Amino acid sequence: MLLQSSNPQAIERLINEFNYAYSRSITKLPVWHFCDNQIDADECAALVLKGIKQATTTSLYWFEHSKEALPKVGDLAIFTNWHGEPLGIIETTNVAIVPYNEITAEYAALEGEGDKSLHYWRKVHWTYYQRELAETKFERSNMMPLVCEQFKLVYVAYIILYR
Repeated sequence: MLLQSSNPQAIERLINEFNYAYSRSITKLPVWHFCDNQIDADECAALVLKGIKQATTTSLYWFEHSKEALPKVGDLAIFTNWHGEPLGIIETTNVAIVPYNEITAEYAALEGEGDKSLHYWRKVHWTYYQRELAETKFERSNMMPLVCEQFKLVYVAYIILYR
């Protein structure tokens, strides 16, 4: 979920570190956390830092309702914990729109959550999409289009190495 970081100085520091490390000149990146609750958001962020979580899946309906642009290959984004502390930068490596009922076991494993099974993925995401779409005109369904975004971790915030 996109957010305004509660710590803009830490966001700026992370971008500056990234620019220095990779000879880039980025001034702004989207900032967001995974999921819609603290436990899941922090767990997913930790999975990314461990190299286990390499994908995330949002309903296309959420993008339409929120009037947000779809991710594109090569996009960079800062991910945070639930409290908005920047943890690292990811780069989108693949984007596909796939109906809910066509998500594969291989893709579910890339999400890296739970036991990484398709059964687990369907169970937790079905519940998540109910919450995600609760305040919209959309309803979840087996044919619901999902934005399947694969990514790689390209930079870890320096400060978290010393926590």
